[in-house]
Amino acid sequence: MATLSGKKIAILTEKGFEEVELTSPKKALEEAGATVDIVSPEQSVRAMKEKDWSIELPVDVNVKEAKQEDYDGLLIPGGVINPDLMRINEDCVKFVRSFFEAGKPVAAICHGPQLLIEAGVVSGKTLTSYPSIKTDLKNAGANWVDKEVVVDNGLITSRSPKDLPAFNKKIVEEFREGVHAGMHA
Repeated sequence: MATLSGKKIAILTEKGFEEVELTSPKKALEEAGATVDIVSPEQSVRAMKEKDWSIELPVDVNVKEAKQEDYDGLLIPGGVINPDLMRINEDCVKFVRSFFEAGKPVAAICHGPQLLIEAGVVSGKTLTSYPSIKTDLKNAGANWVDKEVVVDNGLITSRSPKDLPAFNKKIVEEFREGVHAGMHA
């Protein structure tokens, strides 16, 4: 069922993302009819599978050239290395912030919300994440809850790979809905 036909989604990542947290949502989005671009400061990005390096994927668009206006939504996969590298990259931070300013849906899983903290967009929002960053999110003003998937006005978050079935279903639904007026940072 091509519910996302005509929609274009950006997956913002760096090296060190958790493989399944990019590949599984990407597949779900493409199966729903979306066009998906991998956006990164790198030319290619290498995944982690649990604690080992795994697949390498080509990057479609460099984050310096990526424009929020070209996309209907943003996905941020987790992993420990990936969000840590992105949150010190001003181009990544600005790209994330631009989606919130436009009210476009943003999805983040596992450690991905660390980048949302750096972008200054979590205060007052209810979300979830990998438990180890719960305190970071609370300190940034977020209302953290322990659920497999949480949606707050176009912001979709999940805890870990075990939540991917619920996360993938919800991102397709939220990206289909489009702009959320109350999404702004």
